[in-house]
Amino acid sequence: MLAKTKKPYVIYMAEVIYREIVKIKKNNPNISNIDAIEGFIGTPIYENISSGKFHDTWFQDLKNNKFTDKKTGEKIPDETIKLLQIQKDITVKQFIKYPKLYYTKSSFPLEISQRAFDHLWRICESYELWCKEAGRSEKIILKIID
Repeated sequence: MLAKTKKPYVIYMAEVIYREIVKIKKNNPNISNIDAIEGFIGTPIYENISSGKFHDTWFQDLKNNKFTDKKTGEKIPDETIKLLQIQKDITVKQFIKYPKLYYTKSSFPLEISQRAFDHLWRICESYELWCKEAGRSEKIILKIID
């Protein structure tokens, strides 16, 4: 059971994003999940993740700690580090944007913005699925998987 409930490293970024979207929703209780996710785009945390700085800082912390998990004292496998690098690369590509081009005159998101939104939706969905599988249903706030 412990192996199932231990949070995988690839969920860490998803949890950060999910918590921020939940904060937006709590501060604006009448908005939809869609509006909360769109509200997340352009925040300082989104900018940090989309630029790759989020992962770069994390990788530097891991390197400084000799790739040892601070909580367990176990060495983080090279395969996990490679997965985190892939996660960074995909996220940066999916979140690519051009300033002041988020909406067209008709207020529909441009394809690039829609791609970022879709990726954020999938990240939140993945986080909720992990919470459900790990028996942490109390962390499912947005109820995207319902």
